[in-house]
Amino acid sequence: MKIIQNENTIVLCDFGSFDLGLSADCGQAFRWKQDSEGYWHGIVCGKYLKAKQDSDCIILYTTKEDFDSLWKKYFDLETDYDSICATLSSDTYLSRAVTDCPGIHILRQEPWEALCSFIISQNNNIPRIKGIIERLCETFGEETEGGFTFPSAQKLASLEVQDLAPLRAGFRAKYIIDAAKKVAGGEVDFDKIAASPIEFGREELQKICGVGAKVAECTLLYGFYKVDAFPIDVWVRRIMEELYPDGFPECADGIKGIA
Repeated sequence: MKIIQNENTIVLCDFGSFDLGLSADCGQAFRWKQDSEGYWHGIVCGKYLKAKQDSDCIILYTTKEDFDSLWKKYFDLETDYDSICATLSSDTYLSRAVTDCPGIHILRQEPWEALCSFIISQNNNIPRIKGIIERLCETFGEETEGGFTFPSAQKLASLEVQDLAPLRAGFRAKYIIDAAKKVAGGEVDFDKIAASPIEFGREELQKICGVGAKVAECTLLYGFYKVDAFPIDVWVRRIMEELYPDGFPECADGIKGIA
């Protein structure tokens, strides 16, 4: 990848298998929006980004400092996805997935936002998930360039379930509050999850009311970059039963989440 750094823009050229739109809007994150001119807008860790991709380059409207400290890692730009795609392509079905959607990177999200977002995602569709999260940020986040920050666990831990009524989150409201209180109080230890084998994180996250295996796996994959985490929803279960009744092939070992 070639990176051209200007005063207030970063231009990525020869970026290989990376598609900004697919990565931002494939269902792993819920706060990216594309405007009528093709620009993507998002807020991550309190930082606003405007970005656009064409066939030759990706332009990120950000400073060198923020690119180096946040966006390079967030978009997982230092991982060799071309090699990963080549490895997965040794399997017939995964080869087709690589051919059809080669540009998806795992977004290395802030763990609390990933956890809270996938609690909200339960038995929900993407437009409604986005709406609930947008109302959550507008109601309890802090105003910043481009919109609102994602509210911290500490902020939400000070609330009660009824305070979330404006979000129209339904049964998920009590799970959000329980998660916030356990994370803010240290009962669920994010630092230890990050530093420990994946099995510890699976057990730790499921201490939270309403967090089952799927939400835990999503949080580990998208919030902690545990790339062997493998979220299974009803669609993935059907695929596995039909195509991989004995489990994924060896080429996916250690990278099941990416596969």
